[in-house]
Amino acid sequence: MKYLINLLIIGAVALFAYLLYSGINEPIKFRAELDERKIVVTDKLQKIRVAQELYREIKGDFAPSFEQLSSVLKTDSIPFRQLTADPEDPENPDKFLVNIIKYSAIDSIRALNINLDDLAYVPYTNKGSKFEIQADTMTYQSTLVPVVEVMTKWGLFMGDYNDPKFSMYQKDYNPMAKLGFGSMSSPNLEGNWK
Repeated sequence: MKYLINLLIIGAVALFAYLLYSGINEPIKFRAELDERKIVVTDKLQKIRVAQELYREIKGDFAPSFEQLSSVLKTDSIPFRQLTADPEDPENPDKFLVNIIKYSAIDSIRALNINLDDLAYVPYTNKGSKFEIQADTMTYQSTLVPVVEVMTKWGLFMGDYNDPKFSMYQKDYNPMAKLGFGSMSSPNLEGNWK
């Protein structure tokens, strides 16, 4: 009987030790996973933003789909403006000539280490989910300007942590909230990850 009581006490101690370890370890694992995944997804969003800015240089607006973004950046050229002094009037520094030089967009994309074929896919989702993308124009201060918004839900790339219960480890964590950049209501390309 004495041995049975000792075994039950040892079992209870082991169970409480495991529960204590789990209670401490889960928030640490959650925070580490959240930080790592946020960095990877934010990096991908920054690459999409650069690609959209290059697209705007070529077309004058933003791409409404990743297919269109990829197609244009693979086949079109980026115009660069080169200013040179007017050779007919070298004494006047305010007079200059503008030359447009075009460079292949895909060369710039490769130099920036952007993979256009993978750009649309949210990391940690096995290429099953794409970023939400919208592009249009709006009137801002009496001028028609292009706008773009690229977003994804936190829960989509958080995997096993796609549950509101994890907000007890971080107050502002909401798996239904969106991470992304841009806005359809104002001409800005700021990201909400800061």
